[in-house]
Amino acid sequence: MPEYLAPGVFVEETSFRAKSIEGVSTSVAALVGPLRFGPLRGTPEVVTSFGEFRRVYGDDRALRFGTVDVPNYSAHAVRAFFDNGGKQLYVVRTARAVNEFPGDNVDLPVAAGFTTPLNRARIEARFPGAYGNFHVEVRWRDREPLLLTEAVASPEDNTLVLAQVGEVAPAALVNPPAGLPAGAIAVIGIARHRIAAGARSLEVDLAQAQVIEVANRQVVAGLAGTLTINLTPAVLATLLMTRASVRRPAGVPLNTRFPVVLDLRGSRPGDLSPLLGAALDPVRRPRLLLGDSDGATVTFRAATTNAVDAVNPPAGARPEGTLAADFTVPAALLAAPPLDAAVLTALPRRFDVDVHTGSANGEVVYTYADVELDPTAPRRLDVALPRSPARSGDAREMPLFATLALAGVAEPAAALLQSLWLSFDATLAVAREPRFVFALTGGNDGAAPVSTDYAGETDEQIGSTGLTALEDVEDVSIVMTPAAAADANQHQAITNELLTHLRKMRYRVGVVDSQAGMSFNDIRTFRNQFSDDRLALYYPWVAVSDPNRAGAELLLPPSGFVAGVYARTDVIRGVHKAPANEVVFGALRFEIAINKFQQELLNPEGINCLRSFPRLGHRIWGGRTLGADPEWKYVNVRRYFLYLERSIDKSTQWVVFEPNGERLWANVRDTVEAFLFNEWKEGHLLGGSPKEAYFVKCDRTTMTQNDLDNGRIICLVGVAPLRPAEFVIFRIGQKTADA
Repeated sequence: MPEYLAPGVFVEETSFRAKSIEGVSTSVAALVGPLRFGPLRGTPEVVTSFGEFRRVYGDDRALRFGTVDVPNYSAHAVRAFFDNGGKQLYVVRTARAVNEFPGDNVDLPVAAGFTTPLNRARIEARFPGAYGNFHVEVRWRDREPLLLTEAVASPEDNTLVLAQVGEVAPAALVNPPAGLPAGAIAVIGIARHRIAAGARSLEVDLAQAQVIEVANRQVVAGLAGTLTINLTPAVLATLLMTRASVRRPAGVPLNTRFPVVLDLRGSRPGDLSPLLGAALDPVRRPRLLLGDSDGATVTFRAATTNAVDAVNPPAGARPEGTLAADFTVPAALLAAPPLDAAVLTALPRRFDVDVHTGSANGEVVYTYADVELDPTAPRRLDVALPRSPARSGDAREMPLFATLALAGVAEPAAALLQSLWLSFDATLAVAREPRFVFALTGGNDGAAPVSTDYAGETDEQIGSTGLTALEDVEDVSIVMTPAAAADANQHQAITNELLTHLRKMRYRVGVVDSQAGMSFNDIRTFRNQFSDDRLALYYPWVAVSDPNRAGAELLLPPSGFVAGVYARTDVIRGVHKAPANEVVFGALRFEIAINKFQQELLNPEGINCLRSFPRLGHRIWGGRTLGADPEWKYVNVRRYFLYLERSIDKSTQWVVFEPNGERLWANVRDTVEAFLFNEWKEGHLLGGSPKEAYFVKCDRTTMTQNDLDNGRIICLVGVAPLRPAEFVIFRIGQKTADA
């Protein structure tokens, strides 16, 4: 009793009622099998709809094992489960040899990935599988121009322009500096347009230009000073581009970093601008114009040191840039690579990343918003796309992760942006707006998993796999492996692994599928391999409309439908009700039309048939287990007792370490009796009175002194379950009419 050491008034709380037992859920299911995407290790998390399932585990399209396409039976079973009334489902994805790889989900060799051409970034699918061959699209967040450009046909005197002169003969040069080749040259660079004595000329600062020797297709290096070019008719004919009058937007002060807008209204797709690291090929693949805007200047970063034929590029050439050193342009000046289209493209630092499935025009399954390339930005590419997200929801649903290699790069953001841009497969939409997309490759589904993959392994460091991963989930009551039935060589072995798991976890039952096309002799032979009341076998397969092929049918294992009916019956009626004589939603027909006489052959052996009836539709017409003990012949009786056992187990943990005496025994009796009385009152037990329906004993008659000395409290509980009315018999006879 409590201690009272000083005088005073003491108020204590006490209880005058027995503790209550809360019934556990029996409708929570689990599925183990191969899927197109999603985690392979770790504790599974519940999904509550097929849409949520798709966000994590991909769609229900076929899996490719080697060169063979196999229907995605696991995904179709998930859809059938929810369509038939299921509410909560734990999904465990498995794959061939998943236990043999020491790393986490992304270390399997079947994951898709992409490395940018300059090796600045690696973008990979976070999980293995062919589904991970995504198309990734970058969308710039700033839709309005931050700098405005005006194309000018005739620059005024003393106007800065970016001149791209295709070929300049020596005669057009005024006082050429030392080091110029004797032949024709091409010039790309910043020039000051002058009008002197009626003659126009371009005065080029060689520190802000590149000179290319036309004959040898080589960049002329080591030049200094000023190059003046007379704009003769021949030179004017090769002057491909002039852009000027770039204005800073109102409200943007000097020395403010802001992106650059490129006016891409130009001349011919074959014209190249190697100075800016930009190139086009015949399939309209624009290359990045690297722009870092520092107030009054725009800096173009060096890309490579390769020489480029800027005058007569070879057919199909795709030079990636030739700038050997950083190149700074006044902010009042901007030019763009030519493109055979009138489009406007912005180069902001922030962008969104859309992940498309199947193709560049496929469904967007995930969007990474507001991504940046600044190394100090909180939403930098590798931070926004982490390998191991901190939040569990992100860890399940994020499809990509990125790693950067920026060591030793003077301007990581510019170098990375260029590397990323060079990978884009840009196409023009109907609105003439470019889309920038690149594809991940290398993902595949491997081979079909075998029984050891289904069994899984325990790994506390990187996460458990297979059925073993379900051991950490307490709520599961129904387990299925629908894809196992599609592998005739592994079906029995996988079912054995399922049975091992059920016996170990105690409070679970397994739904077993027949194989497609099984004859009556085949299904009876398969049934004879098992004798356990925690398994229920269903036959035959279910024909449904193929969601991926209009007008086609698809045969599916019945377990997904049956598990959904289990859950639906539990919620609507209760676990005491047999999950039979229930409609199978989504079924067009069953693979085999079983009649009464055929079922008379299968039902006594515990093979539950799915049958179609006039005016009743497609129904489950059997509710037996594969157990040999008559006490556990029926699925609902087996599941109801598991429900009672687990409810009492879970709600009486308070008894442990309590003083083991008469008061405790009485408390335990009251607790269990109150729970069973409620079950009887709800009509879940057989009997006209509580005494007929159940009994609870916990006293000296159930425990010896040896039990008490060893700390054991033994409570004996007996209940009268309701067995299903499997055979409904009406006896009708004749009688005489009495007065």
